[in-house]
Amino acid sequence: MSTITFKAIGGGAEIGANSYVISAGGHDVLLDCGLHPKKEGLDALPEFGLLERAPEAILVSHGHIDHCGAVPYVMRDFPATPCYTTHPTVSIMDRMLHNSVSVMGTLGTERGIREYPLYTHSDVDSALRRCHGLHYEREFDLTWDSPFRASFHHSGHVLGSASVLLRNEGHTLLYSGDVCMTHQELMAGMTLLDKKIAVDSLMIECTRATHEIGHTITFEGEVERFAENATAVLTLGGSVLVPSFALGRTQEMLNVISRLQGQGRIPDVPVYSSGLGRAMYEIYSKFSDLLRPESVLRPLQEFNRIGDVWDGGVRRELLRRPCIIVATSGMMVENTPSALIAMEMVRDPRHAIFFVGYLDPDTLGAKLMRADLGDALSFERDGPPVTIKTMNRKSFNFSAHAHREDLVRLIDHIAPKNLIFVHGDPDATAWMKENTSSVYRKFIPSIGETLPLES
Repeated sequence: MSTITFKAIGGGAEIGANSYVISAGGHDVLLDCGLHPKKEGLDALPEFGLLERAPEAILVSHGHIDHCGAVPYVMRDFPATPCYTTHPTVSIMDRMLHNSVSVMGTLGTERGIREYPLYTHSDVDSALRRCHGLHYEREFDLTWDSPFRASFHHSGHVLGSASVLLRNEGHTLLYSGDVCMTHQELMAGMTLLDKKIAVDSLMIECTRATHEIGHTITFEGEVERFAENATAVLTLGGSVLVPSFALGRTQEMLNVISRLQGQGRIPDVPVYSSGLGRAMYEIYSKFSDLLRPESVLRPLQEFNRIGDVWDGGVRRELLRRPCIIVATSGMMVENTPSALIAMEMVRDPRHAIFFVGYLDPDTLGAKLMRADLGDALSFERDGPPVTIKTMNRKSFNFSAHAHREDLVRLIDHIAPKNLIFVHGDPDATAWMKENTSSVYRKFIPSIGETLPLES
């Protein structure tokens, strides 16, 4: 019998700062290394003080900041540690991490956060020089004397996203990363692991385990609902704001909208997109061979730039005629393009705001969805509240996270001995534990808790 250990130093029973330590024989591997989107300064980092030694490698599942945002920080402290991920994710991390430096610098000045930025552009460049891009399903040694071998497997979430298969003598562990089991507009659903591979331990995300209606919804059904609702707004002279994550949801939604316009299913109005989402679009174009063969990636030039949304005049000019705006952030965090545009839109009942991804209950986006007419919300940090006059606020199920029925099916397909629930709030991880087979040894890890995983 072989035993390895698992320890969450971030992203246990919560979503954010995902980082997990897998250990065997005095060797440690770090799976993901993210920042917490709802925390600031040093509090946003994983609990790196729980590391007992330098990790021999960092394996990154994909390029969202809650999975890779702390990589330059930890690699600065451990200059001999390499990082491995997929080829597209290296390019994505380059853009995302440099953008994080700029955002942290701005926040540090505006909000007096002394620790910001947590790392510099030079730290990002240094880390990227030690980030190795690999092909899917190619097993590799982490170091010359490592007891671990690893491989990346398509997880269907965003471009370059992967589940990580980690093998130790006598023990095989699969970290799901973020998974999507169904086809999106551009990304194919997760490639299921060959059942011949016996997995002893499965670490699985639980993001949407509290959503009860996932199995009744289809992607094309949501496309049709989006088309009908967008058409109703645009034909009456309003505009539609689609808050979207820069990586993944922006590229997907721009291509959904372009397809609908090409088919005459929504009016041919101007479509706008924001800066970081456009940078990610360029990477999607570079790695278009990894998209669904049936998909058609529209030219980026088809979509207009939003412009300087920090200028109120630019925002008002943008809304003078009907248009569709796809802008970050997806959860409408204060002071982001989607929040600043929404601040103008909620004053006019003609406009609509359509959310198309996961909304953390504590974010501005979720508060806007719950708000009644006449309520007031602040869209800028420390800014004045704005009275909400638009009723047309809807949520569409275009999430790139698997719904809970698919997560349960994935578990039963893998059929591990040990099952570790991560990347979900307490209600989500509890639902998964209660609604999966009793044949599995099941764990909901606390931060810092060391779990022995037996074969």
